[in-house]
Amino acid sequence: MHGGADGQLGPVLASLLEASHRAGPRDVPGLLWRAARRLGLTHVWIYLADVQQEQLVALPAPEAGREVLPGAPHGQGVLDIDRSLAGRAYRTEKLQLGSGADGTAAGPGERTGEEEGAEVGWLPLIDGIGRIGVLRVAAPVLDGPALARCRALASVAAVMIATKAPFSDVLVQTMRSRPMTLQAELLWAFVPPRTIGTRAVTSSAVLEPAYDVGGDAFDHNLSGHSLHLTLVDAMGHDLASGGCSAVALAACRSTRRAGGTLPDIAEAIDTSLARWIPDRMLTCVVGDLDTGTGRLQWINCGHPAPLLVRDRHIVDGALDRHPHPPLGLPPGLHRPRPPVHTAQLEPGDQILIHSDGVLEPSRGGGELFGEDRLAATVSRAMADGLPAPEALRRLMQAILAHQGARLRDDATIMLVEWHPGR
Repeated sequence: MHGGADGQLGPVLASLLEASHRAGPRDVPGLLWRAARRLGLTHVWIYLADVQQEQLVALPAPEAGREVLPGAPHGQGVLDIDRSLAGRAYRTEKLQLGSGADGTAAGPGERTGEEEGAEVGWLPLIDGIGRIGVLRVAAPVLDGPALARCRALASVAAVMIATKAPFSDVLVQTMRSRPMTLQAELLWAFVPPRTIGTRAVTSSAVLEPAYDVGGDAFDHNLSGHSLHLTLVDAMGHDLASGGCSAVALAACRSTRRAGGTLPDIAEAIDTSLARWIPDRMLTCVVGDLDTGTGRLQWINCGHPAPLLVRDRHIVDGALDRHPHPPLGLPPGLHRPRPPVHTAQLEPGDQILIHSDGVLEPSRGGGELFGEDRLAATVSRAMADGLPAPEALRRLMQAILAHQGARLRDDATIMLVEWHPGR
């Protein structure tokens, strides 16, 4: 069976991709299930990470009256990312078996009645280098050849989800536990995927409060050997704040794609705000990293200084520069072009860019979270061998815990790691 299934891998995946082009979101489980059966698997199912990366939620089964798929999750099909074997696959971006070498067995909801006697595995679903969920697979035996087929199927499944999510409410609703405010809906429509990267660099960002974000936003983009970075923080916490950040990102992208420089971007944002959203200011950090040489260039318009983390410690003052005034100042004030700052990174260096809401004190007026704690939290996670997106997820969890799970202001963090030759 294994030899035959291996020989079918190419045709099965080609057929799956061809069928996916005209398939709706609710057709995805059936397409995957039929492909999995042809590859010698018993069951397969997709779980997507929610917006706050706290839970893994099973993709909805086909609607009533359509095909019934054996192995569909029972109940709500929700698993905790921090307390499940499926979550471990998501956190570590590594395969986890139902009964791993460490003796960990599948928890409640992680094994269906139809899978008794089968081996169960969880594989991370990765779009590019950004994780979007996990794939549950089951087969009589999950040996090397079977797992190779599972990994190939997981890759195709990730592509299918990533291409359909932007225009599918079914997938979007699966990844949400409650409705978003109007300004949050606006901002999430503008921001890119949380994680992008290449062999030389990784950029990952988190944005909270996810369902009620007001004025923070981020952007990152890869072009040739350049990684572009933007983090903006608009004044206020309402729809106008969200519109301010959305206009800023649009001005940034329009100018960048037309070949504009970093000062050109700041000027475009300033002009756009003055024309379309007057009396609203924002702070920002906009930069470019040469992924071949490690040369970082950036401008800072009224924003907290980025942090350079090297060998698990902040390099004091490494990226501190006199900040340019915020953008969107009242008419009539002098508007000089912001200076471009430059720094040379070393392999393994990490850059932390954050909004001021990250360093708010604990509830009740306690101590600030602090820059040292930022670096220490990220460094511990990276030292444990966890990928940058997981280090950032843990950092945001620590910030939320410090502030009593209720942020007073938007908190956005971007973590960039330069790792040439990895």
